[in-house]
Amino acid sequence: MKYLFGIVLLLSISCGNKEDILLPKADRTIVKEVVDLSSIYIFFRVRGKDTLAEVNRKNSIITTNWILNIDKRLPLRLVIPEVIKLQQRKREEKEHRNELAQNYYSYADSIGKNLAFIPFTNVYYMTEKPKNGTVVFFTKDGVIMVNNELVSKNDFQKVISNSNGKLKKIRYCFDKNCNYGSYIQNKVLIHSVELKNVISEEFVY
Repeated sequence: MKYLFGIVLLLSISCGNKEDILLPKADRTIVKEVVDLSSIYIFFRVRGKDTLAEVNRKNSIITTNWILNIDKRLPLRLVIPEVIKLQQRKREEKEHRNELAQNYYSYADSIGKNLAFIPFTNVYYMTEKPKNGTVVFFTKDGVIMVNNELVSKNDFQKVISNSNGKLKKIRYCFDKNCNYGSYIQNKVLIHSVELKNVISEEFVY
């Protein structure tokens, strides 16, 4: 399993059964290469009037780094429950546990023209509103609200820096009806401005 995940993808990733997953796109790379990995896929499915998230983890090995390739069209309300199940399976493994193994989301860097990854190993997902702290809420319409006040992307870094300076706990929250593609773009944005880069909880509701 030790090889570089160096395939260049712009819009989609093709699986063994010749099905495509439309990957999210962002304008920068957080992690460019991952070794010793297993790929897990979450497909976008439509059955009748219902949208479904279909997970394929048959090639996953518990001791490796997991790469989650998720279709950008899926809403978070379908994606996050599946991610929680996968995280729980890996965290509860006792016999073959590898403390160094990480979890990553994959996406396409539209500027660098390469496949990129963003880690989420230590993130615990909550499906309720936070009860304290500075609440940063990303709406399904692409709007950023900080404590119920509209904030532009240009001012976002200043707001986060001020909160960090005041030692206020920042709670990153996402509309459950937001699509996964927008979620990854927001995570990349957070990573680019968050000085601590230690986010242990995310709220999806």
